[in-house]
Formats: sequence, structure tokens, C-alpha cells
Amino acid sequence: MFKTIFLGSLLALTSALSVKAAEPITRFDVAEDHTRFAFAPAPLLDSGMPAHGNPFVTQGYIYPAGTLMDGTDGVLEDGSPAFPDLVLGSWTCDGWFVGDGGDATTGVWLVSRQIMQFNSGAVIVTQGTELADVGVPNSRPITASTGVYAPFDDAMEQTLLGFHSHMGVQARFVIAEDDYEAQRRFYED
Repeated sequence: MFKTIFLGSLLALTSALSVKAAEPITRFDVAEDHTRFAFAPAPLLDSGMPAHGNPFVTQGYIYPAGTLMDGTDGVLEDGSPAFPDLVLGSWTCDGWFVGDGGDATTGVWLVSRQIMQFNSGAVIVTQGTELADVGVPNSRPITASTGVYAPFDDAMEQTLLGFHSHMGVQARFVIAEDDYEAQRRFYED
């Protein structure tokens, strides 16, 4: 019995130390699973898209940065990941459409909370606005984080890459290098 408890404690300590020593991923892509996008039945625009004030929730897959270059779909028609061996974790987003809602092509179109759950168990939570402009970076405050991301408390950039062929959002996220260096110093001290 003592041996089992000791080995269990040692395994837990080893896991905790390896998480602390792991390098955080500071650049990654997200592909929305279009089969998991849900919004309220009202208010809607004439186009049928969500209007200002319409709440939504959606989920998707986290990939290494560069996976979704040049219009590459990150999600298959059935909602499964296009590159299952590259999936780094899951992404969940909820919030409200604002401005021109689902018909927006520029400016702020969403106010959201995003939860990035990495396969390692580490989590990043951001809250803020999202832009409808493709290719334009938008700063989002990091409001909570765990694991190797625990010291990150600044902001990250989100850039809309466009939409995959099933009309799901594809985006790139980047944690500022100065925040990464602060995190590195935290663990080295």
C-alpha cells in the first residue's frame, strides 16, 4: 500500500515538473468545427445570419501555426479535424454578435470569451472583441491561464484568416514575445 501511494505521489510530482518545464506554444491556428456552431433563433438579419445581440457558442481545433495557410481547411465536412495528428487541443468560444452581426465584413462583429484547452491540460482564456476583417490583428486580453501559461497575463493577438469551405472561422493566435520572455524568466528564477 505504501509503495502504491509513494509511486502515485512520485508520478504526480514528475507530471507537475514536466508541465512546468514544457515550452508553451505561443503561436497557433484554430479551425472552427462548423457542426458545433449554434446561435439563438432571434434576432436575425434578413440574410438569416445572427443580428446584433444574438448569443452564440462554438468549438474547434487548435493546430500548430501555419497549418491553415493558403485556405487549407482545418475541418472536414462531418466536423472532424482535417489533421487529427496535428491537433494540439480544443477551442471553445461563446459571446454575442454586435455591429452588423453575421453580415459584417469589417470592424468589430463579436464580443467573446475564448477558452483554449491544450492536450497538456494547460488552458488560456481570453475575452474581448473580434474583428470581421480578414488579415487584421486584434489584441485580446488574457484573463486566465493555467499550466505553462499560468504566468501569462498580458494579451494575445487574434487574426481572422478567413472561413473554411464549410463556413467555419479560421484564425491565428500569437502571444506577444515580451509576455513569452516574462514567462521564461518566471521559470528560470
